[in-house]
Amino acid sequence: MRNVLHHLKRSWKAVLVILALLVVQAICDLSLPDYTSRIINVGVQQGGIEYAAPEVIEKDKLEEIFLFADDATVSEILAHYQLISKEELSSKEYEKLVKKYPALEKTALYQLKDTDTKTQERISELLKEPILVDFMLTQDGTESKAIQDAIKEQLPSEFQNMDLMTIFKMLPEEQMNEIQTAIHDKFQSFPDSMKEQSAIAAIKAEYQEMGMDTDAMQTKYIFISGLKMLGIALLSMASTIGVGFLGARTAARLARDLREGVYEKVLSFGPTEFKKFGVSSLITRSTNDIQQIQMLMVFSLRIICYAPIVGIGGVIKALNANSSMAWIIAVAVMAIITLVIVVFALAMPKFKRVQKLIDRLNQVTREILNGIPVVRAFSNQRHEEERFDVANTNLKKTTLFVDRIMGIMMPTMMFTMNAICVLIVWKGAYGINDGLMQVGDLLAFIQYTMQIVMAFLMISMFSILLPRANVSIGRISEVLDTNPAVTDPENPKSFGRRIQGLVEFKNVSFQYPDSDEDVLTDITFTAKPGTTTAFIGSTGSGKSTLINLIPRLYDVTNGEILIDGINVKDVLLKDLHRKIGFVPQKGVLFSGTIESNILYGNPDGSEEEMKRAAEIAQATSFIEEKEKKYQSPIAQGGTNVSGGQKQRLSIARAIASNPEIYVFDDSFSALDFKTDAQLRKALYKEIDGATIFIVAQRVSTIMHADQILVLDEGKVVGMGTHQELLKNCSVYREIAESQLSKEELANE
Repeated sequence: MRNVLHHLKRSWKAVLVILALLVVQAICDLSLPDYTSRIINVGVQQGGIEYAAPEVIEKDKLEEIFLFADDATVSEILAHYQLISKEELSSKEYEKLVKKYPALEKTALYQLKDTDTKTQERISELLKEPILVDFMLTQDGTESKAIQDAIKEQLPSEFQNMDLMTIFKMLPEEQMNEIQTAIHDKFQSFPDSMKEQSAIAAIKAEYQEMGMDTDAMQTKYIFISGLKMLGIALLSMASTIGVGFLGARTAARLARDLREGVYEKVLSFGPTEFKKFGVSSLITRSTNDIQQIQMLMVFSLRIICYAPIVGIGGVIKALNANSSMAWIIAVAVMAIITLVIVVFALAMPKFKRVQKLIDRLNQVTREILNGIPVVRAFSNQRHEEERFDVANTNLKKTTLFVDRIMGIMMPTMMFTMNAICVLIVWKGAYGINDGLMQVGDLLAFIQYTMQIVMAFLMISMFSILLPRANVSIGRISEVLDTNPAVTDPENPKSFGRRIQGLVEFKNVSFQYPDSDEDVLTDITFTAKPGTTTAFIGSTGSGKSTLINLIPRLYDVTNGEILIDGINVKDVLLKDLHRKIGFVPQKGVLFSGTIESNILYGNPDGSEEEMKRAAEIAQATSFIEEKEKKYQSPIAQGGTNVSGGQKQRLSIARAIASNPEIYVFDDSFSALDFKTDAQLRKALYKEIDGATIFIVAQRVSTIMHADQILVLDEGKVVGMGTHQELLKNCSVYREIAESQLSKEELANE
């Protein structure tokens, strides 16, 4: 994870912008259900009137309403109203007032002077019960008449034919207080929402009496609220698009940086590290594993801020809408968490196995593709198909299991969400019937609950993606944290210019990291510039291992290797490799052209240098026969050229880089005797002054070398010229006699 965060720091600005956009999006999404609730509650049910605090009310009507309020309430309400009359208003202000209330006749009015939300909410709280009482006692409806008659029956007979409001005004203060208390006790059991809606209905009736167009007011409220919702939705959409764009860009950049980091690290690996990881695994880590990390990053940047805000905000909003149904939210969250835990327990072990199975499939595929000629030669296609089928089937079964778990999860999640909706509607219907909540509040509660469930669902999806991505992060970190066995020194030295290409082995021993014994033991010799040093011995004697120590493909276990008097461990690898032209045992070509392959080590080389290298390597003959000459294409791995041609192009590549030291690791094995002889003759003639190392299996290839080292079980058992070794080294003599006739030996 440390490596991932290190690369992510490069995109910290984009991450901050993403977090800011997620906050904006979350706030917008949490606001929309509230607007939906207002449109239904206020716009539809309340006719566009939001508070039971009249903007304008006739003086007589307000005083009538005050009959059912105590003195403290009356004083607090009047502090927010101003008493105005037609005479006190300018003609312009009066015309404006009449335009809004055309039926306005009386000159004495109370007008709300404080229109802020907090004030209106407070006045509504104080006025809703008195307005409701006044409304019920002054209407002509059957229910209102029954209440009025019931009150009159308790009064003396002289009051029976009088207006009820007139009677209340005539009553002594003490008796009126008793009536207020009795009325308050009677309405105490009424739900607040019912009292407020009834009070707003009374205010609407008053507005209509004053000639106000309440339908236009209702339409205006719904239209403005809809525009606000549209603006919020557009802002949320813009934030979502911005998060998607920046998130994808940031995740892609992270993946690119990780691939680059893995690639650079792999380039520094030696045979030890490749043996540890395996080529197939390194390919999987560079592709599939990084893709898993990229997917996780896209999802993380999307929910890391959004889901918690929506989840917590949704809980707060839902509880504000109706706290009596909080237990439903708890049930929904527990159901989601339980489902995720079950899925997590089933899928987690499989996630860890998938990447290893991909490694195995890549390994089998690579082996089969590389070995197709051998497979066909032995008619073993059926066996390889079965081997591939086993690896493919194992991956298929594991992937199918995981996919089925994930496939079951989504329908289960949707069923849970729909069941929660049904539960909310069922419970909310009783609340609406009892006047404890409004329809808009029910819809808002459903939306908030769904947002909470979706937030937990997103977090759950993240928790499911995390294990597989965490495995990939560990595999990538394993590569990035691996320190190559062969590294540059902390205080590098530079090669001197006096001696060029002097190579000295001093008591060199080498042991592979996973081996218990030395492969090479106490090797000591000197190779001077302008000379050829050859190595020969039986298979497994350590020839290739020895020359691999020169370019530091491995580091010696004991002893030291000096080039121009400096230990190869004390110089930078790039400086060391610049002095060496290395031709491996197996010729390696890259996709491109003949020209690009020859000039691979010297991209700035001239055409003359390229042709000279090809001529020395005896490659000119087959190159000139091709239609496009040096621009002829080379397929991946050089599959469109023969083994001998591949070796000659590899040798030409080393020559074109103009090194001071040449290392040929059995690089003439695919050449016929004639080409071999011509190539060696050209080498000795054209690159005179360079130090040449040759590993060969054929005595004819090395018999003209200045010195020949004979290796047997990792030790030098003979050193000298061809003639000297024939006389003094039995191992060399046995090899020579097995390859050359007595006449050839005698002639040599």
